Amino acid sequence: MSDHPPKWLTWGREIEALSQNGLHYANNDFDHQRFSRLLEISAEIIAGHSNLSQDDILRAYLAQNGYATPKVDVRAAVFQQGKLLLVRESADNGWTMPGGWADVGNVPSEAAERETWEEAGFHVKSRRLVGVYDANRTGPLELFHAYKLVFLCDLVGGEAATSIETNAVAFFGPDEIPSRLSGERTRPRHIADAFAVLADPSRPTVFD
Repeated sequence: MSDHPPKWLTWGREIEALSQNGLHYANNDFDHQRFSRLLEISAEIIAGHSNLSQDDILRAYLAQNGYATPKVDVRAAVFQQGKLLLVRESADNGWTMPGGWADVGNVPSEAAERETWEEAGFHVKSRRLVGVYDANRTGPLELFHAYKLVFLCDLVGGEAATSIETNAVAFFGPDEIPSRLSGERTRPRHIADAFAVLADPSRPTVFD
């Protein structure tokens, strides 16, 4: 799968962002109607190229408030004896580093620690940032653009445990990584960068 989203998705997202920003600053009925129509056009574009309905897309759009910015996804790279912690998502049975959307009010590193406890049963402490990634999240299709933050974390306690979102927890060596990863949650480059930082702690943080 390409790391770049298809043109129709790029256009749809950009029109949505322009519309959301326009509605945020609109101060008359004309502007509100114009930007609302642009929001509908964005929904029509994405619905026409996906299995999402226009109504569902519009509801998701209208739930967004304020100025449009990328969402933030955090992931924890946790190692034990040189092996990387992965969890298997119940939604698609694909493997991923534990993590998810950062909640409003979260400190990013603490969000990665919390997600690891909730999804894998381990207490961890963030040590450093592995990388900041442009996470376009093209498959399975996500409406909104995102940035991904991957933190190298130290394992400090707990034991493997699944959650309502995960159905397996395991550690894998670099040659043991499952072929089925969970969509855009974790990509091969994120795993490779995590192992590279483990091998060389002085390696600079990577970024897009």
